[in-house]
Amino acid sequence: MPASQAVARTGQACALAVLLSASCATTAFGFSPLSAFHGGSLFQKQSACVRSMGRAPSIAPMMVATPDKGDIAASFMAPGQKYGPQMPGQPLPTPVDYDNTNLDKNKVEPTKSVSGHLRFPLQQEMQDFEDISISHDAMIILKHHGSYMQQNRDLQRSDKAGYAASYQFMLRLKNPCGKIDAKTYQTLDDLSKNMGQGDLRATTRQAWQIHGVRKENLKAVIAGIHDAGGSTLGGCGDINRNIMTPPAPLTDPAYQHAFQTANFISELFKPSSPAFDELWMDGKKPSNPEYWVKDMVEGTTGKNHIPPLANSIEELNKKITEARLYDSGKGIITGDPEEPLYGRCYLPRKFKIAVTVPGDNSMDIFIHDVALVVIMDEDGQTLKGYNVMVGGGMGRTHNKESTFARVNEMLGYIDKDDLTEAMKAILAAQRDHGNRQVRANARLKYLVHTLGIDNFRTLAEQYFGKKFQKAIPLPEWRMIDWLGWHPQGDGDWFVGVNVEQGRVKDEGNFKLKTALRTIVDKYGSDLRLTANQNVVICGIKTKDKADVQQILTSHGVKDIKEIDAMTRKSIACPAFPLCGLAQAEAERVMPKFNERVAAQLDKMGMPGESFVMRMTGCPNGCARPYMAELAFVGQGPDLYQIWMGGSPNQDGRTGWRWKDKMKADLLEETMEPVFYMWKTQRKNKSERFGDFTSRVGIDAINAFVEKYEAGTAYKNVVVEKLAPVKLAPKRATGTKARGAATRLTTGPRKQQVRVTDELHQLLKSKAEANGMHISDLVEQVLVKGIKNV
Repeated sequence: MPASQAVARTGQACALAVLLSASCATTAFGFSPLSAFHGGSLFQKQSACVRSMGRAPSIAPMMVATPDKGDIAASFMAPGQKYGPQMPGQPLPTPVDYDNTNLDKNKVEPTKSVSGHLRFPLQQEMQDFEDISISHDAMIILKHHGSYMQQNRDLQRSDKAGYAASYQFMLRLKNPCGKIDAKTYQTLDDLSKNMGQGDLRATTRQAWQIHGVRKENLKAVIAGIHDAGGSTLGGCGDINRNIMTPPAPLTDPAYQHAFQTANFISELFKPSSPAFDELWMDGKKPSNPEYWVKDMVEGTTGKNHIPPLANSIEELNKKITEARLYDSGKGIITGDPEEPLYGRCYLPRKFKIAVTVPGDNSMDIFIHDVALVVIMDEDGQTLKGYNVMVGGGMGRTHNKESTFARVNEMLGYIDKDDLTEAMKAILAAQRDHGNRQVRANARLKYLVHTLGIDNFRTLAEQYFGKKFQKAIPLPEWRMIDWLGWHPQGDGDWFVGVNVEQGRVKDEGNFKLKTALRTIVDKYGSDLRLTANQNVVICGIKTKDKADVQQILTSHGVKDIKEIDAMTRKSIACPAFPLCGLAQAEAERVMPKFNERVAAQLDKMGMPGESFVMRMTGCPNGCARPYMAELAFVGQGPDLYQIWMGGSPNQDGRTGWRWKDKMKADLLEETMEPVFYMWKTQRKNKSERFGDFTSRVGIDAINAFVEKYEAGTAYKNVVVEKLAPVKLAPKRATGTKARGAATRLTTGPRKQQVRVTDELHQLLKSKAEANGMHISDLVEQVLVKGIKNV
């Protein structure tokens, strides 16, 4: 028997036999509360295969390498599946240089293909508590359930026995919009104390992580989170990941539509396989529905100014199921009854989405596989549609130029009623044509890069069945951190709390974890995470503001005015001791790097100066270093690759690699000439470090560094006075709020006025100093100026 047929039979034996009771004849779910839904028969899922077996061996790569494309399709596509990576639903508009029928170098794809839709071999290995670890194949499947296996690498050389006994699991929650409701947070906090290492971590994708869970406790922790109304499904794996939005719980209709859209897509792209409930809940449904599902019915923030998606959770679930299963006949629906969107092998790699409003770049909008920008009608109340951007991503590999960081590009505009099918079309394009031959090049960014944005648009339109419209012009982007106190717009307040490098803990007099739990217990507050690893406490009544602030202060939590600007703008990944990919420290040394850089700038006569600085322990880029103005990427023990030139507002360009293998203790010596060049050659005091280094370029910097005499920066120092840093602008609130300041005119901003570079820089500097969008400043200047003419 050919090896490919053996694999096919193995995969078919362990897959669920799911029958399609009748063909689905539903209407696509346009993202409008008034969209019509026509009932149709739905897929009826029932497990027809229960098997008990020992740990499954890894599938040898040679077992799937065969020139017979028919056999390959049988191996990697489920019974009944018509479309997938080996048999795409639509053809490519232009050839690519990889072959998705040749997977001999990708060991992940065979593992997914014989997993029975994310069951095996994980199901068997989780019943074996004599082994404190799991196999590599089981770990691949476990990621899709939201967990990674880790070891304490601090013990790797000093304590071999301790290292061998240190197997543990990290769990990453799915937190659409960065939100976690009070009940789920209370449960998570308890689980971290009782079954974790005692702390929690806020990730750079607005999700919570719990570390230090032992194998014997893993099921109880996942089940506890799910039963409380949360989930880890979608926290990791080759599926849709946590969807990001601005963290500010504003009642502005545009923001509320962004939250509602993110919640909807989270459910639309959730894996359909019942494996998660089977493995962790013994097939039972949780006591509480996921809180983001409730939000689509009850509203996401305080006073709701937009219609709900349904009148009940039952109605909502029915609508989302119909939207997921609707088949336009364009090759989106795979035919796999267990996973109609994903198919047997799911996606080639992770799939990251963000949703925001024009101008608010509090979630690094350009680094996502897909980014949606909410476009409102002229009344400021009604959702009109979305601008769609595709092809962003951070991950790369040292010394492998075929991997690179990339910002996304504008795909076009869609009306609100086309949201579902447009998003399904993009997902299907990546599912069928993403590079599965070389996993390092499997992200959507590489498909967009390989085809070019125009050819990718053509491909997506083939699945979509219609054209993407011309994008709506947008205002300038601004990175906003939303720290400090802000009105929600409904009479309540929220407060953003700085969490240095995302570690929520009690340590000495700093007891942030206890403070958050005290506030959540007392006031029932929801929490939201920011993309900068900070925490936003929501829904505080005016009468309770002083008490909430007193709780924070008494637990050693600094007021935002006490946080230096460098710390406020920095983020780092966890790296050591638990990340298996880390090549150097990140989280544990970033605070010291902040102090050292700030002290060096102070010594040079630039007190209070700051810029976006980030650090990762490896080149995978979890802390988005390639977008930073200055970044340090782990390249070996205490060695860092230096990146510079990103935008201070993260508005559409990556930085570039400047230097390899900088020793950590040579930070000041290495950066001294570059900082001095910035101080002495920038256009004015408002030219930010990232803008300066991007403008002058690597050759000019290298030439300056080569001629620089050490110590020059500290001679005859002239102290510069800087404008105050404003990262969270004052916003107009209420139902008519549409921008960062009160509008003086109405209607959309469609017209363009050309100005010189000098005038643009002046306007930009003035806007930043006043915490405004540049468009709002221009509007005020023009209106007030015209009245005086």
